[in-house]
Amino acid sequence: MLVEKFIPKAYSERVEAAKVRHRAYSNIALVKYWGKRDEQIPMNPSISFTLSHSYTETVIEMAPRTDFTSSFQIDFFFDEEPKDNFLPKIETFFTRIRNYIPFLRDYYFVIRSSNSFPHSAGIASSASAMAALAVCLMKIEKLFDPEMTEQFFHEKASFLARLGSGSACRSTYSGVVLWGEHSAVMGSSDLYGIPMEDVHEVFNTYQDTILLIDKGQKPVSSTKGHQLMIGHPYAEARFLQAREHIAALKSILKKGDLEGFMALVESEALALHAMMMTSDPYYLLMRPNTIAAIEKIWYLRASTQKPLCFTLDAGANIHLLYPKAYKADIIPFIERELKPLCQDQEVIYDEVKSEP
Repeated sequence: MLVEKFIPKAYSERVEAAKVRHRAYSNIALVKYWGKRDEQIPMNPSISFTLSHSYTETVIEMAPRTDFTSSFQIDFFFDEEPKDNFLPKIETFFTRIRNYIPFLRDYYFVIRSSNSFPHSAGIASSASAMAALAVCLMKIEKLFDPEMTEQFFHEKASFLARLGSGSACRSTYSGVVLWGEHSAVMGSSDLYGIPMEDVHEVFNTYQDTILLIDKGQKPVSSTKGHQLMIGHPYAEARFLQAREHIAALKSILKKGDLEGFMALVESEALALHAMMMTSDPYYLLMRPNTIAAIEKIWYLRASTQKPLCFTLDAGANIHLLYPKAYKADIIPFIERELKPLCQDQEVIYDEVKSEP
């Protein structure tokens, strides 16, 4: 499926060489995308918070190509070390986007990338990595087409990122981001993410503390997990639930409704894991300490009325979500009650990135 609006016409400028840099931030989904079709098209829309401290920084240097023995000429470095085993994923990405970024065939690319967080941190590194790569490529394309509008730049960057990793399309923006067409949100699209408008100020500085319950490799990859939704007995009900939650969360975010936020976000997290537990084959991704931490979170909330809730991605690690105004009250609880449940007692303190 080719999307004509993102296929460039003849460029107005010539570019001999370029060097660009971009820092893209990971995101945590509040309404989960689980299940996809065709070229990274989601089976249901999703909404996420973009984080402030968990990022991938990528630098691309481009020069005229000297070797035409393969489809592309790329060298890739991660943390300043050559990583040839990463090249197949980048080449797959370049193959998917070559009709939209035609100069990929004509230049030699040196890509250097690094993360601010450890690989085992329970943070979606593919989202920030592919978003950083996509925005870098758009910065180069803007050299070829200086008249490109800012809106088109961001839409196409998100569109390209999606073709590398679905959730990456949300990491090209700050703040609260929607990906997936939904009748309640004008301008929403399955092809790229859009920033949500009319979000209450309390969510602009929302805290996300990540509990590293288990830093080991998950028993099933996200790609395989998405595939398990094909033929899943509860798939259609799940997709309908997610769409209903999008409409509800839009209103919650506008009002600053913390009670509604906590109930919906935790429901979404548990629904994602329910899909994994009822798939064929089935998987249990939580660990005993995941359950123990959730019970402590619920006890604190019931006994103190503090607005602390959790979400989970497809793994054992927990993202604790709470307003910045309660940070001084909640951090001692995390350090005392939850940190001992984490592997190596490791937690990561992060928050929503509301500024570009």
